Amino acid sequence: MQEFHKIRRLPPYVFEQVNRLKASARARGCDIIDLGMGNPDLPTPQIIVDKLCEAVQDPRTHRYSSSKGIPGLRRAQAAYYERRFGVKLDPDSQVVATLGSKEGFANMAQAITAPGDVVLVPNPTYPIHSFGFIMSGGVVRSITADPDDNFIEHLDRAVQHSTPKPTALILNYPSNPTAQLATLEFYKEVVAYAKKHNIIILSDLAYAEIYFDETPPPSILQVPGAIDIAVEFTSMSKTFSMPGWRMGFAVGNERLIAALTRVKSYLDYGAFTPIQVATAAALNGSDECITAARETYRRRRDVMVETFANAGWDVPSPPATMFAWAPIPEKFKHLGSLEFSKLMIEKTEIAVAPGIGFGEYGDDYVRIALVENQQRIRQAARNLRKFLASEDESRHNVVQFSARR
Repeated sequence: MQEFHKIRRLPPYVFEQVNRLKASARARGCDIIDLGMGNPDLPTPQIIVDKLCEAVQDPRTHRYSSSKGIPGLRRAQAAYYERRFGVKLDPDSQVVATLGSKEGFANMAQAITAPGDVVLVPNPTYPIHSFGFIMSGGVVRSITADPDDNFIEHLDRAVQHSTPKPTALILNYPSNPTAQLATLEFYKEVVAYAKKHNIIILSDLAYAEIYFDETPPPSILQVPGAIDIAVEFTSMSKTFSMPGWRMGFAVGNERLIAALTRVKSYLDYGAFTPIQVATAAALNGSDECITAARETYRRRRDVMVETFANAGWDVPSPPATMFAWAPIPEKFKHLGSLEFSKLMIEKTEIAVAPGIGFGEYGDDYVRIALVENQQRIRQAARNLRKFLASEDESRHNVVQFSARR
């Protein structure tokens, strides 16, 4: 039987192949150190959990909620944007709650995409940035993911050679998977270009609070006039260690927010009200838990970079996010990222995410998630060292045998 049209348009989900191997290895009793999926392991701060427990005692919160988010939650997000970025938002018309940033992107794609619309998407990037538009009938054109001096040149080339002209541009900084950062000056240039060519900008800022340099990542909405064309997506998953709670936001241009709100109104009744109440408390509360999570990821990053280098794999130190974007060691580069990831599970009991899953230009890399504690990261490094040493010895023996012949 033939696959349904939308399913046929989707490429194979390569992460599933790694997940199957991981599950099979665990079934055999292997102790897999999972640095693959970006699934935060830190507990949700107790103050947020306590607020949830308090709110759930009120039977009125057990009824259908508001798809766009309860008023107090939207006000809390607007207040966060004003504190953090100096951006003033109308909580009634410029803020909508989403079931995480992933759902927000997918439903925004449905809201704004006509069949055949061209959307400019960084490559490599988080999969929903592409798949949301593919499932909505759009056409994805890859652009560079590097926010450098050549970005506008690459962007202009893509615009000039796209038919029809692109309707939207996706940005994601701090980037998942590459961990790259963008500056406010970069955003200013991109906003000016997008306005000139009548292009909508959708910015994914899910990692706004996971950064390790002194300067916090900016919001594109800090650019004067950006709100005329831009919507930004944020998530509670990483900032407050709330991945399973499924809470996020879209903020920005009123017309785009209204379109997303309308689509969502047909599809969901919003998150469980106590979750929304607890989320509002998190946004209105102290930044201590954010700072603590950031420092935990910083320590894990430093341990991973040091111990993996000592084991024989030099991994660039990420300036932000909870990921390292690691070039495959030269001796294994010929395998490609998927086969290398499979080899890592088999030989080192370490799971990583193959770069090909983020786009074809990611195939020389794997993504390493900082979602295990420092002890487990050191254990991973010991496993890695044994494997690389055995590989070097095996290659040495092959060379010696060939020389004797």
